[in-house]
Amino acid sequence: MTLIAGAATGIGGALVLFKKKISSNFLAAALGLSAGVMIFISLAELFPQAQAEIAATGSIKYGEAFTLLAFFTGMGIIMLIDFLIPEYENPHEASGLSLESHTPAVGLLEQTGNEKALQRLGILSALAIAIHNFPEGIATFVGALNDPQMGTGITFAIAIHNIPEGIAVAIPIYYATRSKGKALLLATLSGFSEVIGALLCWAFTAIFGIELTGGGPVFPLILSAVAGIMIYISLDELLPTAEKYGKHHIAIAGVISGMAIMGISLLIL
Repeated sequence: MTLIAGAATGIGGALVLFKKKISSNFLAAALGLSAGVMIFISLAELFPQAQAEIAATGSIKYGEAFTLLAFFTGMGIIMLIDFLIPEYENPHEASGLSLESHTPAVGLLEQTGNEKALQRLGILSALAIAIHNFPEGIATFVGALNDPQMGTGITFAIAIHNIPEGIAVAIPIYYATRSKGKALLLATLSGFSEVIGALLCWAFTAIFGIELTGGGPVFPLILSAVAGIMIYISLDELLPTAEKYGKHHIAIAGVISGMAIMGISLLIL
């Protein structure tokens, strides 16, 4: 599931490089849908479950307070990553993403005729995405282990969210090298750090003997941190980008639809 979510950056690269037509309103709705799924899973499933499990173990005094702290710690981790990456080179900033053939950054650099600068932008975008995708890979991995049905929802949401990231990488690499193959390859590879994040999570928990499917105080804290990560992604990345691509009400309709679909699926399955 983590591999599928990460590989979706290649879809974004393919959309641009092979000039597939896609409606901006459709993408806005899809990003809104992704945000709705992630927000609903985080607040209706992951965080309440973390609170219930930490209370059930009784092994940590003020355990529920610690799960709340873990929730905001998850947000803080990915927020710190955003602060450490310059906005101009950060593909997670809505201003840097576009379905058009030129982002504002690429247009400015093309005017200078500096292909090395364009290539640098693409490489930095790929590195920025790779750094962001570490916690996203952990979120997908932990969610899927906890509940395969929930993991499917997270996989879908993050895969949709990764498509514009592939666009942000592919455009400057293509204009710098005029090679569709290089642009598509780098766009695809940028998402594979999600798999590395999942593997590192597995290795860390294996080394320290942490049970990832429950049965201890650490797992609920991880669940809560994952919920915080997904809420931040939704509010800071998905919703602003959805608003940029399409109409406000279309993006919000996507959010509501994502919540409804996930809620009904959890109810009946």
